Amino acid sequence: MAEPSTEKTRAHGASLTEARLRKVQELADLGIPAYAVGFVPVLSAAEFQERFRSAETFDGSEDSISMAGRIFALRIMGKATFARVRDSSGDFQAYLTRDTLGRDAYKLVKKLDVGDIVGFRGTPFKTRTGEPSILADQMKLLTKSLRPLPEKWHGLTDIEIRYRQRYLDLIVNRHAREIVVTRSRIVSYLRDFLTKRGYLEVETPMMQPIPGGATAKPFETFHHALNRGLFLRVAPELYLKRLLVGGFERVFEINRNFRNEGISTQHNPEFTMLEFYQAYSTYEDLMALTEEMISGVALETTGSYIVPYGDGEVDLTPPWKRITVNAALESYGALTAEQVEDRNGLFIKAMDMGLDVHKDASLGKLRMALFDELVEKRLWGPIFVHKYPVEVSPLARRNDEDPTVTDRFELYICGRETANAFTELTDPLDQRGRFEEQVRARAAGDEEAHFLDEDFLRALEYGMPPAAGEGLGIDRLVMLLTNAQSIREVILFPHMRPEKGVG
Repeated sequence: MAEPSTEKTRAHGASLTEARLRKVQELADLGIPAYAVGFVPVLSAAEFQERFRSAETFDGSEDSISMAGRIFALRIMGKATFARVRDSSGDFQAYLTRDTLGRDAYKLVKKLDVGDIVGFRGTPFKTRTGEPSILADQMKLLTKSLRPLPEKWHGLTDIEIRYRQRYLDLIVNRHAREIVVTRSRIVSYLRDFLTKRGYLEVETPMMQPIPGGATAKPFETFHHALNRGLFLRVAPELYLKRLLVGGFERVFEINRNFRNEGISTQHNPEFTMLEFYQAYSTYEDLMALTEEMISGVALETTGSYIVPYGDGEVDLTPPWKRITVNAALESYGALTAEQVEDRNGLFIKAMDMGLDVHKDASLGKLRMALFDELVEKRLWGPIFVHKYPVEVSPLARRNDEDPTVTDRFELYICGRETANAFTELTDPLDQRGRFEEQVRARAAGDEEAHFLDEDFLRALEYGMPPAAGEGLGIDRLVMLLTNAQSIREVILFPHMRPEKGVG
């Protein structure tokens, strides 16, 4: 049962909506449409402020201008009204009087509500307080808002409503709008950064006959015309590598990936990745590139290499620390070098900690299970963790000096993985063996294990140049650079549990 205050709020909102519906009918009776077209603003709020804020006086020779936006406040004072109006660039003030609009047109002002979208034509002037305003001689209702906006002093604070009704969140919360703008700037920077370095932007399939490129459980669908099952991609990796085989030496894709996993402050089943591949390079080359790219986008969007996050801050000034998985288990996980090498001891420790590990789990998998539990959240970073076990890196090249690990790194910032990269495995025989190990793991119940992709193996048999590739989480990078604590803050329309009473 809803709280009495909630029921009261809903009832009040319903009565306001009914009052606005009556106004729609009253406007129709006057021959005035509540949803009109044919009005084009020539100045945005930001342009208006920039053009006229510095003007000391107006001599009456200024040209008529037109502006439009959503009303956020109305102050009606008999024969004159001030309206606070907002468009996508900011706020402006419109001044409406019976003398300038005319007696009949001014009657329409009383039909306006906060939330309505209105167009104004008139001349600029400054109020006694020095605020540039538009003195409207014409006004046109463009869209009648039937639902009242949240009360301005408290705004929209209910997290559930903010994410579920993002359009309302964007209307009333400036910070939500700023995140959208910053995200766009970040993506533009990353795209420009790579294209200036000779990378070609490409597009690969989002529906795939065989999902690959990441250890994750895929979403399944069915194509009726082809009469076959398909999967939403978990990563574009295997298709981008096919392009390396085809002769493109630097490629990238800003892509949507889908993983059938839980929802949390760090995970959304649909998310955005930047994935890029560079021939004739190694994972160490990508460490340097990643430092340059992320520190650069931080400077571009925040003005500093040092960015606040939560109760602390992160210094993104290059170079960044590098540490192996084993050394991280010792430094951050409080294990000794001997313990890191003791498979049975790690298994007992994992069981004592209540971790979900198989009784036949390999040394490498046990190391990573303890890494995830003991180390990951302590890596404030930025820090590159490298030399991951072969068992958890089925697409990465083995290290020449220690074939039990791979030439792979993960970048950690603020206790979470932000990027994953490695020197690519180009040996088709080794890759087949890794895939077959994954097939056995899947048969044993691991729903996240890789499928065997025969066509990808065939591509490798034609020969892929030595290369390195990386996946960078766009959503997590935006979280960092906007100081957002939940991934839902930086995704416009995050996935939510079904809303009661809504299909």
